[in-house]
Parts: sequence; C-alpha cells; structure tokens
Amino acid sequence: MTATAAPVRRGRRTAAFWWFTLSAAGIAVFAALPYLTSSLPSLAEGDNGLAANYATRPATVQFALYAHIVGGAVALLLSPLQFAARLRARAPRLHRVTGRVVFGAIMLGGVSGLVLAPFNGAGLVGVLGFGGLALVWLWSAVTALRAIRGGDVETHRRWMVRTFAVTYAAVMLRLWLPVLIVAQIALAGVDGQTAFDRAYLLVPFLAWVPNLIVAEWWLRRSQAHRA
Repeated sequence: MTATAAPVRRGRRTAAFWWFTLSAAGIAVFAALPYLTSSLPSLAEGDNGLAANYATRPATVQFALYAHIVGGAVALLLSPLQFAARLRARAPRLHRVTGRVVFGAIMLGGVSGLVLAPFNGAGLVGVLGFGGLALVWLWSAVTALRAIRGGDVETHRRWMVRTFAVTYAAVMLRLWLPVLIVAQIALAGVDGQTAFDRAYLLVPFLAWVPNLIVAEWWLRRSQAHRA
C-alpha cells in the first residue's frame, strides 16, 4: 500500500463508520418511537401500514411485534459501537458487555421476527423473505458468539460483519421503500398505494440479501489487502 493510499482508506472507513452509526441510530430511534409512545389502534387510525396490519391481531402477535421493535432497535443502535477499534482497545470490557446486550437483542428480535413472519403484509413473499431474514440474523449472531467463545477472533469479526449487514436491513427497508415508490409513480404513473403494495413485495428480500452480498465482497477485499 502506498503512503497516499493508507490515509484515503482510513478516511473512507471513518466516513462509512459514521454513516452506518448515524443512519442506524436514526432508524432505531425514529422508527421505534411511535410504537413506544402510542397504541397500535391510535397509530392505525393515522393510516400507518404496519400498525394497521397488527392492531387487530391477537395479543401474542402484538407482543411479538413490540419485542421485535425493541430488540431490533437496541441491536441497531449498539452494533456500530462493536466496530469502533479505539473503543475495543481502550475499553475491552465495555466491548464485551455491549456485545452481550446486542446478542440478547438479536435473539429477541430474531425469534419474534419468526413469530411475525406469517402475519406480514406481503403474503408468501413476506413469509419467506422476513422469515429468512430472521433465521439468518439468528444464525450469524450465534456463529459469531461461538467463534469468540472458542477464541477465534478473526472468525468472530467476520461473522459480526455479516450479522450487522443483516441487522442493517431495518435501515435498507426504509431506504428502498421510498425509492421504489417514487420510481413507480414517476416512471409508470401508478398511484401511491399501488406503488407501495408492489414495493412491499420486493423489500422482504431486497432489504437484506444485497447487504450480505456487499458484506462478503468487503470481507474478501479486506482479506486480499492484508495478504
């Protein structure tokens, strides 16, 4: 690596870290806050698609929804801290404690996500997409935990990258939806509800599969640079 390339790479990594940190924090707070401050029926009256879908569901399903919101928000908010190299070096105990909290949040969010998958608003596509997301989320987090308990730091790091890629689906879903809706309205002239319904058939997979592809590309590229 040349003398000029190293600062450029560090600058890119810093910019990426802050993008992921701030976007994750923004979604964790602003997406979860309405559900923690208002009831589902009152949110449903405001034409909130998610709340309207779950406002009349059984209490167990509604409980799973709140568990998923809280677990996902905590995992999304704290996960970027696990990638802060200075924090790991200066406060390793805090890193471990935060990691345990993130793992617990993912377990809560992933299991409740499996419960919610059959009740989603996208039908079979949503069951497969959101259900697959929950399974991959749980699997990657458990694999990362098993690696660090076995003392394999490198494998743990790689699986934490994959875990965050799946956790970040909460952000990408909310980025893809408006892009797809606006594109359909502008290019096909469809109404907003039709555009939303069509977009929601894509995001159950679009929110997380590309994330994993990018994560794998980044991991292989990083490994090649270290070789």
